[in-house]
Amino acid sequence: MWVLSETDGQGTEQPPGRSSEIGRQLSRHEKDLLRRIDPGGRAVFIAAVMVVIVLSWVLPWVGDAIGWRVLTGEADPSLNVGLLPRLFAVNSAVAGVLLGALALATRRWAVAWVAAMACVVVSFEGLVAIWSRQTAPQGGPGIGLVLAVVSMFVLAVQWLRIVWSRS
Repeated sequence: MWVLSETDGQGTEQPPGRSSEIGRQLSRHEKDLLRRIDPGGRAVFIAAVMVVIVLSWVLPWVGDAIGWRVLTGEADPSLNVGLLPRLFAVNSAVAGVLLGALALATRRWAVAWVAAMACVVVSFEGLVAIWSRQTAPQGGPGIGLVLAVVSMFVLAVQWLRIVWSRS
């Protein structure tokens, strides 16, 4: 009966089972690499768009109410801001800024996918928020609200491109 010994590539013998352990470690590293994304130059662009969303909070969103007041619910009650702009403000902060930052920090495909889908939903939510303010008797949509919606669409497209590049 012939028994072949395993070598490490340098001619020294390794105990049996050593190569299977290395194979398991390589398999684990391959799986870890498949779970990661590399946004490359898009990461800087996404971070810049996230900053634009944050800066839109200091611009008027509804009438004279600035974005951070809409976000925190401190807008003038006489403007009758309504639910949709507030909902968009909160969701754009969560999906656009927090999930985006988490996806950039962890570079995990699953987190980027959640950020992409959330940005798509929040983008359309923003369109409905603009529409609701256009049909309101007072306090139409401000430049900050429009800028935030456009930024959310840009984020959605960028995240979708990153996620689809891994598929």
